[in-house]
Amino acid sequence: MYIRDIMATNVVTIPSSTGLADARRIMEAHHIRRLPVVDKGKLVGIVTGSKLEKASPSKATSLSVWELSYLLEKTTVKEIMDRDVVTTSPDATVEESVVLAQSNKVGCVVVVEEGRVVGMTTTNDLFYKIINPILGLGEPGTRVEIKGGGNAKSMEEIISTINKLGLNIITCHIIALPGASQKDIVVHLDTEDASQFIAALEGKGYKLSVRRR
Repeated sequence: MYIRDIMATNVVTIPSSTGLADARRIMEAHHIRRLPVVDKGKLVGIVTGSKLEKASPSKATSLSVWELSYLLEKTTVKEIMDRDVVTTSPDATVEESVVLAQSNKVGCVVVVEEGRVVGMTTTNDLFYKIINPILGLGEPGTRVEIKGGGNAKSMEEIISTINKLGLNIITCHIIALPGASQKDIVVHLDTEDASQFIAALEGKGYKLSVRRR
């Protein structure tokens, strides 16, 4: 899967001359927490909701309402934005982009193509568009964990059993816990009653458990 498959393409951007008050209003209107800053078509920075909050005067300030409004209107995002924006290409793999975000300790990556902002992906995108489908969240059926079933020989036997019972796999993933000597496997089957499958594998010596969805 590539970043172009999961990125948000309706990216709201602002110029660096935007006042802090306007930036906050734009975020609230679009229900977002990040705004790429673009000047003359070129990405020059990014401003986040937390940056705006830190740059705003304290509630304990002695400034009047009018003084506060003036300050927020006249201070621009250019003065507080992060200039080292983490970017990627729409043709980058999801794996590459996850590593990029994690190594830079950021919650989003701006997608740039030929110098132009074409999208953005966040940690929420990873959860809803990648993790959820991989784990089959929200899908009907039964998820069964097979202890020690994550090796090639066991997987062949497990899949053979599934085929013999006429079942289908919705999702499948391997669990490799740190320090564990074996890998477990979780198969999400298209049935609400996996008792035959469980009994068949238990008869072959496997230990299984049904995982809650």
